[in-house]
Amino acid sequence: MYKRIVVPLDGSNLSAEVLPYVRWLARSLNVPVELMQVNGRALLATHSATIQSAEYLKKTAESFSGTSVHCSVEEGNPAERIIHAASAEPGCLVAMATHGYSGTVRWLLGSVAEKVLRALTSDLLLVRPQGANGNSPVELKSVLVPLDRSQPAEMVLPTVSALAQLLDLEVLLVHVTKRIYTAPPDAFLPVFGAIPNLKQLWEQDKAVANKYLTEKVDQLRARGLTNLSFKVIEGGIDGAAAEIIDAAQKISGSVIAMTRHGQTGIGRWLIGSITDRVACHSSTPILVVRPQE
Repeated sequence: MYKRIVVPLDGSNLSAEVLPYVRWLARSLNVPVELMQVNGRALLATHSATIQSAEYLKKTAESFSGTSVHCSVEEGNPAERIIHAASAEPGCLVAMATHGYSGTVRWLLGSVAEKVLRALTSDLLLVRPQGANGNSPVELKSVLVPLDRSQPAEMVLPTVSALAQLLDLEVLLVHVTKRIYTAPPDAFLPVFGAIPNLKQLWEQDKAVANKYLTEKVDQLRARGLTNLSFKVIEGGIDGAAAEIIDAAQKISGSVIAMTRHGQTGIGRWLIGSITDRVACHSSTPILVVRPQE
C-alpha cells in the first residue's frame, strides 16, 4: 500500500481543505506525510517568502497528531516539483485540493492540478474545496468504483480492494449504460426505417451490465471483501461523468476511485475523458489510480 503521502499546499484556506482527508488517511494507514510548498518563479520568491512558507508548513504539521510529518519549501514550477517529489520513490500518494492560491493566481483544474492529474505516475487524491474548515475531521466510509467493462478500467480494483480492507470501506461498483436515444417521434419512424424497441435495448444492456458487475463482486469477495454492492445506471443526456458524480453525491463519506483509462471507440468511454470530467466537476473526493505494469 502507500508508503507516504505528499501534500502540496500554497498557504491558502482552499488548498488546506485537503488536510482533513490526509490526517485521516495517514492515521488509518500509519504512513508519514510530506507537506510541501512550491514558490513559483512568477512569485519572485525571496528569502522572506521562504521563511514564511516554512513557518506555515511547520504550524500545519503540528495539526497532525501521532503522524510523522516532513516539511519542504521549494522554488520552481509547482506542477513539475510536485511530480518530481512524488516520483522520488514508489508507493507515493499525492493529495491536493483542486483550487488554491499561489500569489495572485489560483490553482485551477486547468493549471497546476490538471498538469499533475495528467502527468503524475503515482496515485492522486483530488479534493474540491467546499469552503469548509481545514481542521474539521472527516472519515471516509465508502468507495464508489465506476467500471466500463474494460480491462484497463478494472485495474483500479486491486487498489480499491486493499484500501477497503485496511479502512473498512463499503465498495459500490457502478456501470453507466450507453444513453438510449428517445427520439424521433413515432410519426417519423418510417423515415428512419425499422428501429428496435428502445425499452428492449435498455433491458438488454442492463442485463449485460448486471451480469458483468455480479462477476466483479464475486471476484472481490474471493479476495476477502464482504461489504459489496453494485448498481447499473442508465446513461443520461449529460453523459456518464454526470451520472457518476450524482451517484457519489448521494452517499455520505464517499470517495470515487477511477483510473484514467477506459475503452475507446464509438459509444465507449474515451481514455481519460470521463475521469477528467469527474475530477473537474465532482464535489466528492476522487482517487485517481495509476495502474502498474
